[in-house]
Amino acid sequence: MRTTTIPDPTPSEAHWREQELLLMREVMKWVGRSLAADEVLREMLHLMSELLGLNRGRIVLRDTPAVGTALGPATASIRHAYGLTGMEMRRGVYAEGEGITGRALQSGLPAIVQDIAHEPLFLFRSVAAEQFPAETVAYLALPITLGNTTVGVLGCHRIRSRQRHLNDDLAVLKVLATLAGQVLHMEQLVNEQTRHLRARNAALSQALSTHAARYGLIGSSPALLQALSELERVSQSQATVLLLGESGTGKELFARAVHLASPRSTQPFIKVNCSAIPDTLFESELFGHERGAFTGAHQARPGWFEQAHGGTIFLDEIGELPLPLQSKLLRTLQEGAVVRLGSQREVKVNVRLVAATNRDLAAQVQAGLFRQDLYYRLNVIPIRLPSLAERLGDIRELALHFVNRANQTHQKNVYLSPEALDTLTQQPWPGNIRELGNCIERVVLLADQTLLTPGQLKPFLPQASATPALTTAVPKSAVAMADVPGPTTGQPPAPERPGSAALGVRPYESAHSHTVQVLQQALDQHQGNQSRAAQSLGLTLRQFAYRLRKAGLR
Repeated sequence: MRTTTIPDPTPSEAHWREQELLLMREVMKWVGRSLAADEVLREMLHLMSELLGLNRGRIVLRDTPAVGTALGPATASIRHAYGLTGMEMRRGVYAEGEGITGRALQSGLPAIVQDIAHEPLFLFRSVAAEQFPAETVAYLALPITLGNTTVGVLGCHRIRSRQRHLNDDLAVLKVLATLAGQVLHMEQLVNEQTRHLRARNAALSQALSTHAARYGLIGSSPALLQALSELERVSQSQATVLLLGESGTGKELFARAVHLASPRSTQPFIKVNCSAIPDTLFESELFGHERGAFTGAHQARPGWFEQAHGGTIFLDEIGELPLPLQSKLLRTLQEGAVVRLGSQREVKVNVRLVAATNRDLAAQVQAGLFRQDLYYRLNVIPIRLPSLAERLGDIRELALHFVNRANQTHQKNVYLSPEALDTLTQQPWPGNIRELGNCIERVVLLADQTLLTPGQLKPFLPQASATPALTTAVPKSAVAMADVPGPTTGQPPAPERPGSAALGVRPYESAHSHTVQVLQQALDQHQGNQSRAAQSLGLTLRQFAYRLRKAGLR
């Protein structure tokens, strides 16, 4: 007859050791995975219950009195728990020395209750006595310390009838209490460091915002502060600064900021718009002329470089500078001297150059439209200015600034509702800050109401289907010229595109906005007259001539 061996249902000591190791392994995984004490400690209490049968685990920590409240008796509350409801956790508040938990917190020594039903100091505060099983239930409380200070208590319930030594549970709980203290300490350090970094970032942002206000730059978006930070770092040097970015991003303000932040701030700041100077006057305007140098030169005149001596000269739209003048500008930058038109004498100048362009100068160098050596001389410290699309958080502040300025200028009293300001932040602004400012000025001038809602604001906004308008309207004479037929052919003008000169606005368009066929057709329709051809396409003469050169037309 075969004998069947029935395995002992009582867990062996080896089994408990495996459970302890598994518990430690899993807890350490959580410690390595997260620095959030709430996640790590709750999982630790969960594993204590699942693997070792240490139920209703809780971590009680000292309370910090609220600022401004009267100091009362020191208390501690359940902050992390497993197996307790939210209401039971909220009831778990203990005064110093109150009950078993309060005594462990006060003394810093472990507390062991063999049977909570026969311990008068056990309070049954979180869980009522009738909710416990009929078996004998023990309570273990281990102090949690940071350095030499007891900051909390790790407590749990234990069924006495289990075949596991009480000392084994105490040994595991001591390790876990020590680990809980380290987790809390790490969280405290991380929180302190985070607060320190946030305070430092706030101070830096405040400092940059203060500088921005001093320079007239409105906004506090990260993109703007980054550009401003780069500006601050190079302002003390004498190196040439090249401002890059789309049209309407505030290049002149940034150029002035470079000047104001530099040691030259008390000296002249001269701004020159290269796109507004006729080719024949470039040399005279930049470098000056002597008396009799050309017809009409009745007296000598210093150029912009001489007038900026000791200070800063800002050459806006430097990509428009004619090729013959580029070599002379390069010589001036390298030698620190100018030669007036009609003179052979060099005049020494001490000038810092800030240049700006919305063109790709590297591409113009490749196309032979810009000198490579001058490009390298200008591109010493390039600073890219962010578009308004990168500064969405600044739109409200900019809009309010423009509203206040327009109200003061035009003696108006127009305001935008919060919803109207939100509408502005959702609007595309291809013309950037210039377009936003012009739109706000138009609103202030033409609005019939004092407080504008989104519906009342909408008619003033650029339509999504139309090409947004530039700040400068085409003169009425140009519109009239574009509308009349050619002088000899009598043909009607070419069909106008949305946003063309006939609408009184000039579109934001790239250098490749018109095909060769369109340019040639405009020239043919106006018998080779470039001025009228440019006007019919909504372009300046310089823009039209540049496109002709790009297209290889003459």
